[in-house]
Amino acid sequence: MLGKPTSRHNSWKLEDAKARFSEVVRRARSEGPQRVTVRGRDSVVVISTEELEKLTKPIPKKTFVEFMEGLGLDALELEREQDRGRDIEL
Repeated sequence: MLGKPTSRHNSWKLEDAKARFSEVVRRARSEGPQRVTVRGRDSVVVISTEELEKLTKPIPKKTFVEFMEGLGLDALELEREQDRGRDIEL
């Protein structure tokens, strides 16, 4: 008798995943990543191509100025009192 995926993260035993590969693929597309275990330990994850593209999409590079402006520090008080130095004996 073939087992069903466990409720824990949509996990499948390898023999069940092999026997019901079409269902594993369908669920990966509709329900998210499907884990496949070998001897009770996570081994691989089946994901949709859309999920893979999201994970491997390059992050657009920003200039340093764009990065700093994106931090949202507009309300930060950056002014300080004028420093007149200190008196020392020579």
